[in-house]
Formats: sequence, structure tokens, C-alpha cells
Amino acid sequence: MLVLGFADYQPQGEALARELGLPFALIAVHRFPDGESKVTLPVPLPAEVILCRTLDHPNDKLIELLLSVNAARQQGVKTVSLVAPYLCYMRQDIAFHPGEVVSQQVIGQFLASLFDKVVTVDPHLHRIERLEQAIPGREALSLQSAALMGEFLAHHTTHPLLVGPDGESEQWVRAIAEPAGLDFAIATKERLGDRQVAIKLPAHDYHRHEVILVDDMISTGRTLINVARQLKQQGAGTLHCLVTHALFADEVTQALRAAGIEQIWSCDSIAHPSNAIALAPLLASGLRK
Repeated sequence: MLVLGFADYQPQGEALARELGLPFALIAVHRFPDGESKVTLPVPLPAEVILCRTLDHPNDKLIELLLSVNAARQQGVKTVSLVAPYLCYMRQDIAFHPGEVVSQQVIGQFLASLFDKVVTVDPHLHRIERLEQAIPGREALSLQSAALMGEFLAHHTTHPLLVGPDGESEQWVRAIAEPAGLDFAIATKERLGDRQVAIKLPAHDYHRHEVILVDDMISTGRTLINVARQLKQQGAGTLHCLVTHALFADEVTQALRAAGIEQIWSCDSIAHPSNAIALAPLLASGLRK
């Protein structure tokens, strides 16, 4: 068995291979000026391989996975597993307007056509209960980072208050807070019009509390910034942010800090300067099971 990875996620792929006690090899990718990719796999390959690649900025990556898996099958590989700590296109799980494509279904079926197994962490499954519903007919394992996050907070904070920015975040906040015996609060969204949303904090004594804002992912950061400003207005003490998937760019980091968030901590599902929690032990444990 062999772990295959790509240069854009190489340290994490190598860490996974070490946890599994397996060798690691790179898949080489060359991108031509017109955007096409040339993919080169190691030769020969064993009968079973694990492809480790996270799927932020996914469009080129999905094509390169398609080319890689087909080349592996041509070499005689029988079982190809995908370890994608961040799984793309899971948020669009329903058509809100006529003609909209439900990308979760399309990309899920695409991955099912390529891989025998898919392993990910904290996928954004809002309207379905199991990852197998998005990736039909294949082994699909959704791992939770909550235990790792709780352990991290135990070493870096002193009985903080966890705050979720909206109802969708409650599952992650609760999974971290309850085993550790931590208090938590969940903000709510109130729709004021077609394009205007207000965030409302629940009644709580935030004064001088060390507060950790928790969510599965940060993209634009607007909701977290809104909540952070309200917390500061209510006298909250130190503000930090803990997230599984750091999808945001540098300007979002600056905006979060300007809103009063001092530390931003993330899992290494996406390579980012905020990475503080390594997922390799969790991923290796999931693969062994």
C-alpha cells in the first residue's frame, strides 16, 4: 500500500503516511499556459493506493484527480481511496432558485465514480444525515475534529465560553463543549429582507469572558466579524476563533483581527498560517477502522 500526494498538500500527506506506517510518493503536476494539467504518477504502483489531497480551490484539483485515478487503474491498481480533509461543493445541497445545480449531488456522484473509499473531516452536510447520501454506493467516512479541538482548547485556554455564529454551527460547538464541560451560546440569524440578515446573540453574561468563536469553516468571515463586534460591545474579554477549515484569504484574517479576534486557530485540512491542529492522527485512525 502507498500514500500518494500532491505538492500543494505534501506535508500533510507525508504526516498521514507516517501515521499509517506507509511510504509516501508525489504525483507530479505541470500546468500549461492554457490551464491544462499534465499529471505523472510513480511507476509501478501497488494494488492499493491512498490519494491524499484536500479540495479547496477545487476545479483544477478535481480534473487532476480524474487523470490520476484513471492512470492508476491503467497500472493495475485495484483499490483507490481518497483522503480529502476538506471536501468541496458540499454547501450547495439544494436548489434555492429554478435552474440552480445541486453541486453536492453532482460532485458526490463524480467522486463515487472514481474512488472506492472517501474519507473527509467535518463536511458541510446541512440537509442530509450521512456522507454516503452525497457519495452514493461507496464507503464514505465523515470524521469529526471535535475531540482534537477540545484537547487543543484544554491546553491553550482556561474554561472559555464557546460561541457559535449561527444555528448551523451548533453541532460543532456542542460536540466540543459538552465533553469538556464548557458553557456555550449559539447566535441566531434573522432575515430582514431578500439580501439583509441580522445576527442576534442570546442573552448571556459575556462580560470579561474568554470567548472562542467556533465554526466548521470561515470563508468571507462576515458572520464571525458581526458576532465579534457584538461580543465586544457586550464587554467580552479575550476573543479567539477556532475553525476546522480555513478557507479565507489574508484580507479576511486582517478583518477578523480588526473586529477584536486575537488568535485564529484552524485544523490543517487546508494549509494556512493559522493551522494549529494536525489531522493526520484522526485520518489514520479512520482509515484503520
